[in-house]
Amino acid sequence: MAKSGKKYVEVRKKIDSQKKYTFDDALVIVLDNAYAKFDESVDVALRLGVDPRHADQMVRGSIVLPHGTGKTTRVLVFAKGEKEKEALDAGADYAGAEEIAEKIQGGWLDFDKVIATPDLMGVVGKLGRILGPRGMMPNPKLGTVTFDVEKAVEEMKAGRVDFRVDKVGVLHCSVGKVSFGKEKLADNIKALLEMIMKLKPSSSKGTYLKSVAVSSTMGPGVKVDPVEVSLLLK
Repeated sequence: MAKSGKKYVEVRKKIDSQKKYTFDDALVIVLDNAYAKFDESVDVALRLGVDPRHADQMVRGSIVLPHGTGKTTRVLVFAKGEKEKEALDAGADYAGAEEIAEKIQGGWLDFDKVIATPDLMGVVGKLGRILGPRGMMPNPKLGTVTFDVEKAVEEMKAGRVDFRVDKVGVLHCSVGKVSFGKEKLADNIKALLEMIMKLKPSSSKGTYLKSVAVSSTMGPGVKVDPVEVSLLLK
């Protein structure tokens, strides 16, 4: 097992691993103890009371965060003709069809998000083994298979994030950068939590929001009181 670095260990000592902090206190702790020389991302981990093995309890979706993510997103759009031009005019980094698919099959992956018009899903479908494991496969449920490529591209560039609960019921999502400060991060986290609460499956019984933790890229997680969070959202 890899050993933790000295700075990580020092920060870890400042946090009571048994305590569940208030939302504001948790953010302050994460920001005050971010020690990396780069602008660390701030991430949220939620454990939900769902069983993703059942299709009707899968929680997934997307949201354009109020203050974006602080990351530069390279967007690729599979489209032809006027839709290809629309995508590029909207700010897409790359757009095309078969020629782009061939580049990807050859190992090219210089992009972060993929959008496709419905008529080109036959071309994109052949890339499933490459794009699927990387979470890049276009999906109509996430709005990435659409003829409204302008809107899709603009949302991606504005800081839209996609999220999906994993096989053990935990959902991870990046909500900004340390440089955002507490207020902007709080806005982004609240927006995400509100969306997650709206997506609660009707078949989910008992406590839905079981645990919440906030962390920076290099720092340890800080537990947040889920009861306080639930009251905050009401």
